[in-house]
Amino acid sequence: MNKNFLALGLAAALLAPQVAGAEGFAINEWSAEGVAMGGARMFAEDDAANVAYNPASITKVKGEAMKSSSTYLSPHGSYKLYDSTGNEIKNEPTHNKVHAGWAVGSYYVKQINDKEWFGIGAFPRFAMVSEFERESKASSNAFFSKLNGVSVTPTYAHKFDKKWSAAVGAEINYVGLELQKNVNLNLGPLGNVNGTTQIEGESYALGWNAAANYTFDDKNEIGVVYRSRIKHSLEADLKGYGTKSPVVGGGDVFGNAYGVVTLPDSWDIGYNHKFDKKTRLELKATRTNWSTYDALNVYFDRSLIGVEGYVDGSPSAKNWESGWRYAIGLEHNLSDKYAVMAGFAFDESSIPYEGGDFIVPTGLRRTYSIGARYNDKKQTVAVALGWMDVGNLDFAGHPEKGDAYKSAHAYDSFTKIASISYQRKF
Repeated sequence: MNKNFLALGLAAALLAPQVAGAEGFAINEWSAEGVAMGGARMFAEDDAANVAYNPASITKVKGEAMKSSSTYLSPHGSYKLYDSTGNEIKNEPTHNKVHAGWAVGSYYVKQINDKEWFGIGAFPRFAMVSEFERESKASSNAFFSKLNGVSVTPTYAHKFDKKWSAAVGAEINYVGLELQKNVNLNLGPLGNVNGTTQIEGESYALGWNAAANYTFDDKNEIGVVYRSRIKHSLEADLKGYGTKSPVVGGGDVFGNAYGVVTLPDSWDIGYNHKFDKKTRLELKATRTNWSTYDALNVYFDRSLIGVEGYVDGSPSAKNWESGWRYAIGLEHNLSDKYAVMAGFAFDESSIPYEGGDFIVPTGLRRTYSIGARYNDKKQTVAVALGWMDVGNLDFAGHPEKGDAYKSAHAYDSFTKIASISYQRKF
């Protein structure tokens, strides 16, 4: 068991997911089976990834199991910009720069006795990356944005009887944030500034989760999972290239930046129905409190233009709205060793017109997915393919804060998904 813990710890240390295209910046692709079933996988039998999807269901793991999963995501998107008269700004690149990336998960579950289980997972709950051409007017808002994240979740689960099981766990959450944008300011007597900024930092914070399952009979089961909000106080390096006012000689500015970001809490509610021994259906609804993302305010320990009292921060109101994600997943066993899966998910958009930006330029999304699994007594291999239609999003620009456009329209956005998982029983 010590070797298993060591391997999991190494995997957690190496996790660096870089993904985009999610509603908000939440990640749900935690295993190939989960991808195949649209994220509706709260009641899987003998699956160590239950640590991520539903901690109360680790009581369905017999003995000891360890699992690793890798999901490839390739986002694509187009956009248009409009000036203050409502006319489209011409000669724009109109496409994002594709940044395919990986969402990696590692899970370990140990049955202690007939009533107690221990599990631990390392997987991304929040992550994104987006990039646009530096010469685009979109780059006045952001030409490169990246959020890397990983959650490590030690979990204890208890099975009270044949009907009830519950779990509670801690969450150790890491985020690494990098933001780059062009700065074009007309400062009147202080002159014009045309430069670029880079803000890069990281943070660790703690959260918790709790879950419970109730089995009505051999065919019907319900479950609920709560994940707490996590507040990060971020300290970052500030680099301003060519941002110093010509009045004070021009040049670069280097210092520190500070900000607070609250990752939202969420509720999962799931239902599992077994038609027979071969086929089952899962339904899942997730409520995410994106209203916690009310602002992205970054403050500097010195003036970005080198003149005290001017441009000493970058406040940005977001005022996102809480929203729902709905998923349905179907699993059918062809035999004792082979199974096929399919899923669909729908995400509401939580981004208001005044709070949209090129950091997360996505609207509502629909995800279609299929997958297959092979298993024997000791090991399981699963693969999945998915297509995420990210939808359209209209949002306002803020010229008074330096944006080079009055409004924007993101469209024809989609993400291609491929995933593979491997589990070993001990």
